[in-house]
Amino acid sequence: MKTLTPKQQALFTLFNEIGIISQLSSARLARMLPHGLTVAQFSVLNHLVRLEGNWSPARLAAAFQVTKGTMTSTLQRLVAKGLISLEPDPSDGRAKHVKLTEAGGVAREAALAAAGPSLGELNAALSPAEIDALIPSLQKLRIWLDKHR
Repeated sequence: MKTLTPKQQALFTLFNEIGIISQLSSARLARMLPHGLTVAQFSVLNHLVRLEGNWSPARLAAAFQVTKGTMTSTLQRLVAKGLISLEPDPSDGRAKHVKLTEAGGVAREAALAAAGPSLGELNAALSPAEIDALIPSLQKLRIWLDKHR
């Protein structure tokens, strides 16, 4: 059996920690979300607010690295809640554009407000300075991974 080099082991440990943090933070977020939102639904709302622009269901599926069927299901639930609308693409009648509704923006803000107290509790684990120091490296890693899918 081939063992990892020290550099490979460090990278494995990094990704292992990120994976565990992702699972734990998603579970924590799920417990806080209002409006019967799931983490997937909140993530779509957050994405639409953060990145704006024209997003087709297929483009969202690619961005979230889920199947078109999975994204369609998530979007249908958001439409049913009035948090997004699916509008026809004027240049292609078969295509749709996902639009955040005013209620969707309000729901996203309510979710952030609901998460606020719990997020504040994280200061017991990391100081504001430590958090600020982590963000640039994590953003750099995210950008590299996004470019090298």
